Amino acid sequence: MSLIDWLVLSVTLLFIILYGTWKSRGTKNIQGYLLADRKLPWYHVGLSVMATQASAITFLSAPGQGYSDGLRFVQFYFGLPLAMIVLCVTFIPIFHKLNVYTAYEYLEKRFDNKTRSFTALLFLFQRGLSTGITIYAPAIILSTILGVDVFYTIIFNGLVVIAYTVYGGTKAVSYTQVLQMSIIFGGLFLAAYMVIHLLPADVSFVDALHIAGKMNKLNAIDTNFDLNNRYNIWSGIIGGFFLQLSYFGTDQSQVGRYLTGSSVTQSRLGLIMNGLIKIPMQFFILLIGVLVFTFYQFHQPPVFFNEVERTKIENSVYKEDYKKLENRYQLAHHEKQIEVKGLVTALHHKDEKAIDASRIKLQEADLKTKNIRTEVTSLMKKNDAKADVNDTNYIFLSFVTKQLPIGVVGILIAIIFLAAMGSTASGLNSLASTTVVDFYKRIFKKEGSDEKYLFASRWATVLWGLFCIIVAFYASRLGNLIEAVNILGSLFYGTILGIFLVAFYLKQVGGAAVFYGAILAEVFIIYAWIVDLTAFLWLNVIGCLLVMIFAFVIQLFLDNRKLNI
Repeated sequence: MSLIDWLVLSVTLLFIILYGTWKSRGTKNIQGYLLADRKLPWYHVGLSVMATQASAITFLSAPGQGYSDGLRFVQFYFGLPLAMIVLCVTFIPIFHKLNVYTAYEYLEKRFDNKTRSFTALLFLFQRGLSTGITIYAPAIILSTILGVDVFYTIIFNGLVVIAYTVYGGTKAVSYTQVLQMSIIFGGLFLAAYMVIHLLPADVSFVDALHIAGKMNKLNAIDTNFDLNNRYNIWSGIIGGFFLQLSYFGTDQSQVGRYLTGSSVTQSRLGLIMNGLIKIPMQFFILLIGVLVFTFYQFHQPPVFFNEVERTKIENSVYKEDYKKLENRYQLAHHEKQIEVKGLVTALHHKDEKAIDASRIKLQEADLKTKNIRTEVTSLMKKNDAKADVNDTNYIFLSFVTKQLPIGVVGILIAIIFLAAMGSTASGLNSLASTTVVDFYKRIFKKEGSDEKYLFASRWATVLWGLFCIIVAFYASRLGNLIEAVNILGSLFYGTILGIFLVAFYLKQVGGAAVFYGAILAEVFIIYAWIVDLTAFLWLNVIGCLLVMIFAFVIQLFLDNRKLNI
């Protein structure tokens, strides 16, 4: 990056951090630290909810997902609006009425201590791992830009976010997230404009979409019902509904955001705002990735987008083999450029026969480049068994740093860092609040002062931050980060949601039944994931239903046993 880009990046980040710390000054009690005194308006709640979900992973991995797999990932969010409706009707009024700090406090009132503790532990484990992955994402950026090992950038990024979150708490997180989302929206439109602007002069936006469509990248809707297909309309609406309902309804990183609302109405409006904007926003981010794919049909992309791994193989004993593969890739891509130009000409002349012929040739040329890339990754693994051979997370970053003009690079990198700060800070804040409220305050220090609980919350933030840094060291092995986070969530969210739905709707079921039912359901979900029983979105549905069924059956058994006694 240029000096101007570094200046833009530094000023933007510094301004956001200073603004957040200034707005959070004077926080002296646990309610102010964890829930921002419950005084935030609906638009604040909505933007904070969106910023918590829209991590750096969204802006690094989602365009890469669009580049490699098209638009079909957008179906993952189709269940979101339905989930927002259920949350507004059921979850929000209950949480506000009980005046809870965390969602899991309700479970003790409804069931017992062990159910509350088990559910809180599931959340802490899942959120701790997920937050570690969100620390890894921006560390990739610094690693790529500076050309240093990602190990050092993980430590730097993790310590910065820990310090920022420890000082300001929820109030700092919420206020900065409003500014973050405003800058992020502007940056996304700028990125889309720049991609279109960099296309050849004779290739319009419509032409770019046609080219992407002919190469199967505009696959936004898949109506085929297939349990093994990760993304189709059915898994998105049904599985996505259960995942989003659990995420927004039972994950403290999100519950803590809308509990900051000044009233039930303000919290509801914030979630409705999220439900209306999230799908178009995600579609737009994926579309940017598709446009980047089209751009690289006319320009030579790197054979592998992860520059660090590329440098390793270039300096290894296999450097001559790699050079041959790189030369073959350049020739294959040159053939593809000829075919894509032929497709553009056919599109301009509206010659359907020529369009079909060009499409087939282009897809064949594209397959050649993919096969060469596979050979490259195999060579990388041969050189280093631990090599990170999934470069999806580096595609958009490579495009931004190599193709965009001075100044714009700094803005877009700042956007990714802002997203990282928002989601990681929310994650750490929710981990701290759950640790202090659901364990420390209830078990170890029942009669402590507000100052002691505030002190404990800050220390919990530090400890969880260090845990997340350790997790980040292993995140490179997980492949596409946006998929990894959602797969990880699907292993636990169904069970957690099932516990809450039993609490809300199966009034005859007691604590013992739901506790053992949840354990059985979670064991089955882990097993189903290990044996790859079905696509991960369906695990949310299965886990939730199993908890409800097991809890109901166990309660019948317990009731019959009492009658017999």
